[in-house]
Amino acid sequence: MLRLLKGHKIYSMLTGKCPVCHKGDMYMEKNPYILSKTLKMHDRCSHCDTKFKIEPSFFYGAMYVSYGVGIAFGVAAFIITYFFLGGGLMASFLAIVGTLVLLLPIISRLSRNIWINIFMDYNKEAASQHLS
Repeated sequence: MLRLLKGHKIYSMLTGKCPVCHKGDMYMEKNPYILSKTLKMHDRCSHCDTKFKIEPSFFYGAMYVSYGVGIAFGVAAFIITYFFLGGGLMASFLAIVGTLVLLLPIISRLSRNIWINIFMDYNKEAASQHLS
């Protein structure tokens, strides 16, 4: 399913692949729940040599994106709990907190992926060539 999105920014955002070639991994560990390695990134793409950390403190901007992504997940948890499951306000509050705590590693990575994709575009030529 995600292969259909290859060549679009959403593919890189959802998979954590290089925003330029969509082939190399940005993160050293695929599993975001290994907390000591959640945000450890490669310096460069193994396929196209794109530098991920454009400048020092580049990913501080991802904190702003993280806020928005967290709000979206929280609103979704509220709507599901309150309207679809018929829970009260306390149940909805606990669902929001639980969702944000359980999905924190995913939200952190997703916000970084969105942030870097704001500044980099897919390049078909970079995807087709490979470093020797």
